[in-house]
Amino acid sequence: MTDLVGTDPQYDVFADDFLDHAENSLHNAHYDRPFCLELLGDVEGKTVLDVACGPGLYAEELVARGARVSGFDQSPRMIELSGQRVPSGEFRVHDLARPLDWIEDGSVDLVLFALALDYVDDRVAALRELRRVLRADGALVLSRLHPTGDWMRNGGSYFDERVIDEVFSRGWQVRHWFVPLEKTCEELHEAGFLIERLREPRPSPLAKDVNPETYRRLCREPAGFLAIRAVPDPRR
Repeated sequence: MTDLVGTDPQYDVFADDFLDHAENSLHNAHYDRPFCLELLGDVEGKTVLDVACGPGLYAEELVARGARVSGFDQSPRMIELSGQRVPSGEFRVHDLARPLDWIEDGSVDLVLFALALDYVDDRVAALRELRRVLRADGALVLSRLHPTGDWMRNGGSYFDERVIDEVFSRGWQVRHWFVPLEKTCEELHEAGFLIERLREPRPSPLAKDVNPETYRRLCREPAGFLAIRAVPDPRR
């Protein structure tokens, strides 16, 4: 496989537009964020690493719930927006293709990795780094495009891993991986995780007022995201 997503910070060119959209959009505010936060559980007093933190929307809520938050993103503009939104957080520009060399082993209580796994070429290496920085009793919460919905939109073989060029929402052009659910589970296993919970979210009731048609579709079809809580495998 020679086709890769690469390390270009794709979201940098529309970072401000993304913030304007994601702050109150159905898919972000009433679908992904509530379920990721639910899987993280009580974060009071916890150290949370926000991977691919975007404009700081998750970090803002985590700090409001009592967490100590640090984060990183490929996009310099996203980091600027995060810092403005969450002054108490610690944010830096960093590509997950490189080691998290400023974070000590076993120093993080929780890792949030929301809607960014699909943009990573070497996912096992990235997940191993997240496993390394987690405490033994910590947890990783990640969300990704639901592979069934991805397949429904793009066709082809469900089992063929491939890079897809797609246009999202407001005309944003993005390049991401399509991989079946089995592959994500295997990659977590290879990286030293055990899957504790796997959720196929439905949007919150508030989403019905934002977009009734999308709300109804996401309540009956796996066309959006899925979310996983994984813990370090004590046997490895």
